[in-house]
Amino acid sequence: MENKNIIITGTSRGIGFELALLFANAGHNVLAISRKTPKTLIENPNITCLSVDLSVDEDLQKVETFIQETWKKVDVLIHNAGSLLHKPFELISAAEFENVYKVNVFGVANLTRICVSYLQKGSHVVTISSMGGIQGSMKFPGLAAYSSSKGAVITLSELLAEEYKEKGIAFNVLALGAVQTEMLQEAFPGYEAPISAKGMADYIFDFALTGNKYYNGKVLQVSSTTP
Repeated sequence: MENKNIIITGTSRGIGFELALLFANAGHNVLAISRKTPKTLIENPNITCLSVDLSVDEDLQKVETFIQETWKKVDVLIHNAGSLLHKPFELISAAEFENVYKVNVFGVANLTRICVSYLQKGSHVVTISSMGGIQGSMKFPGLAAYSSSKGAVITLSELLAEEYKEKGIAFNVLALGAVQTEMLQEAFPGYEAPISAKGMADYIFDFALTGNKYYNGKVLQVSSTTP
């Protein structure tokens, strides 16, 4: 398989961190985007790390500058970064609600807008959503901002798949169930998820490289349990 240019957000820990290593160790070129840059990723010769806050327009410009000057094209874009707020609805401030959407929705839209002119026939955009964003799925108290934002990016991906299908660019969503990550532990202390970050990263790795051959504009539910 030829080496591809892969952009991954949320690479400081959890699934994103594991994905960056998987792609790099397989010989692909990785642009790892996160607010913090782990030393392990910096030291990998196939990984370029950019310190980027997805909610800040000036930070996103770093991504476009890098693509323009270095890669010229993007093969795979994985929207993995996420902001999870676990708080009763009436206690969530307008600013807190907006901040979740800035990362989970606007960050996805803005980064896609930057990358879309560098995507080409055969490129694949994968958005990591949540089972909580699936209409009709079981919902949990305290996740009004998070789950509704994850529902928004599902619809966004479906729309973009339709808008860019003539160019051969695929947009798909993976709606994940509970995964044992630091973010999950911070929101739900003591809960033990059935799958590790590395285990889920293995699945996403394969899907990002080959899923666009079989799916476009689809939402795949990747969950063995409820939640």
